[in-house]
Formats: sequence, structure tokens, C-alpha cells
Amino acid sequence: MNRKHFLSSFIAAATVFPAFKTLANTVENESSSFKIPPYLKPGDTIGITSPAGYITLEQIQPSVLQMQSWGFTIKIGDTIGKRDFTYGGTDEERLADLQRMLDDPNVKAIMCARGGYGLVRIIDQLDFSSFKKNPKWIIGFSDITVLHCHLAKNYGIASIHSKMCNSFPDDWSKAEQIQIETILSIKNALIGEPMGYTAPASINNQPGKVDGILVGGNLSIIETLAGSNSDLNTKDKILFIEDTGEYLYSIDRMLWNLKRSGKLKNLKGLIVGGFKVKPDDAGEEFGKTIYEIVLEKVKEYNYPIAFDFPVGHQRNNYALKCGVNHTLTVKETGSILQTIA
Repeated sequence: MNRKHFLSSFIAAATVFPAFKTLANTVENESSSFKIPPYLKPGDTIGITSPAGYITLEQIQPSVLQMQSWGFTIKIGDTIGKRDFTYGGTDEERLADLQRMLDDPNVKAIMCARGGYGLVRIIDQLDFSSFKKNPKWIIGFSDITVLHCHLAKNYGIASIHSKMCNSFPDDWSKAEQIQIETILSIKNALIGEPMGYTAPASINNQPGKVDGILVGGNLSIIETLAGSNSDLNTKDKILFIEDTGEYLYSIDRMLWNLKRSGKLKNLKGLIVGGFKVKPDDAGEEFGKTIYEIVLEKVKEYNYPIAFDFPVGHQRNNYALKCGVNHTLTVKETGSILQTIA
């Protein structure tokens, strides 16, 4: 085709079909701002549902009692106590329960009861039309990273990456201080308190200070969502990652995927949380540490990098608000992540 004719045709098409402009605006909005759901006040209702693994009514009781003590009303979903092998009910049951929570105007936040596996099986069947008009906080981590990424990609709505019902202490009076602090961070996130966390100094850190929208979650989930309708856009974001039960070579492979797909190239900053590594098989030692694996992928980038951050499948797993502006400061003395009011 003649180049001049092609350019004329393209310009004409853009004039006739406003979808060209709409697509551009969608991408721009996804990168620049997120909608923050209303923060909770006493008397508001938190719904509990299990869109992934199964959990019993008895197992969620400590979380119910604790959230009630914070002044919230609790609505227990139909999936609590249901089981279909590893899942909290069949796909149809989990889909219906989460959909009811999304659509219920009286539910102001949704606490996912536990992780495991299962959200990816139902994510494309969920209808977010009511949720878009009246967004609410969705809370969870691990497999719930599917939801965090989907909301970020498609709707630009903030959510809370945090512990879930199965992490609340059975006896609050006997709980360790770190367990109390991490659970209370969920409450603080829900009511809109300023959030700020520190991480220890590390010789592997890369210093710097940046402002940006925080996104992220479980590394293996982020990697497997690549190319899907829930693919996480990391451009100009502060990305945090964590994982558990993976071999070092698997973590290396996943990070190569993030690098090759451009997810590490244009970050504002990178936060590396907890990684519970599966021991190498005898004779199959990988030969690199987590620090070496990460630094190999980002060696040509100049953004700040904070290792050993208190997020992940561990006791010091604090609530982080995905889609909210933060300041990340990395110094020789340690790292600080703070929400921007």
C-alpha cells in the first residue's frame, strides 16, 4: 500500500471511529490513576467469601470476632463450609457467592477467606458492572492476586493485599506482636489510616526515592496471567513480588518472563518480599540466591530496589494498598514504603 494513502486512511479511520481515542484513553487512565473505594466506618458490612480454597465456619470464627470488635458487621458467604475437593465449593458456587458480594450494595468490603487455587477458573465469568459503579475493598493475597491484577488491568480500582481469615490468631491475648500488628494493618487500611512500613538494610538494595502507584502480589500468579485479560500493567508503577514453595530455577524462569515481557523495564521501583524457597533436589542445585536471581534481571535499570520487605507467605505480611500512590525510599539504613495522602 502507498504510504501516503495508508496514513490518510488511518487518520480518517481515527476520525470516523472514536474507538481509537477510547483505547488510548483507557491505557492512559490505567497508568495514571486508580479509583479508591470508600473507606469503612463503624457499622459497615464486610462480606466473607471463599473464591479459591475451602475453609470451615469454625476456622473463620477468630476473624469474624476480631472484625466485629473493630465495629464492623460481618456477612458470611455461602461458600464458607462448602468443599469440592480442594475448592471452597464448585466453580458455580464460588462464582455465585463472589458475584453476590460484588453486587450487594450493603457489603462495603469483601474479605477472601483464604488462598489456595481457583480464582482463575471463574474470573472471566464475573460481572463487574455494579462493582464499577460502587467499588468496594477486596482483601486477600496469594491466589487473590488474580483479583488484584484483574481490577488493576480492567477497572483501575484499588484493593488490599493482606492476610485473610485463616491468618487471624485463635486467641488474641496470646498472639505474637508481629501477628497482632499485621492483622491490625488490615483494619488501618480499611479505615483509611496512613500506612508506612520499613524493611531492614541489605547490601543488595539499590538506593533511591520515588513516588508511584503500588501494584503486585504473588510472582507465579502475575507471571501466569501474562497475555490474559488480567495481565498486570507495571509501567511507571512500584511493583512488589513474593512467593512460596517454588524452586529457585522456577523463580528464575518467572522473572525472566517478567523481564522479557517488559514488566521490569519501566518500573518506578521494585519491592521484593518473602520468598519461601523449595530446597533444590540433590544433584540439581541451581547455584544462585534469590538476591542474585533478581539482580541479574534488573542490573541495567536505575530504579530503587528494596529486598526483605514484610510482605508474603510469612508472619510479617502487612496490608498493602494496590492502586494507591506510595513513596518508596531506599537508603543504606533500610527501606520505607509510605502511602501518599
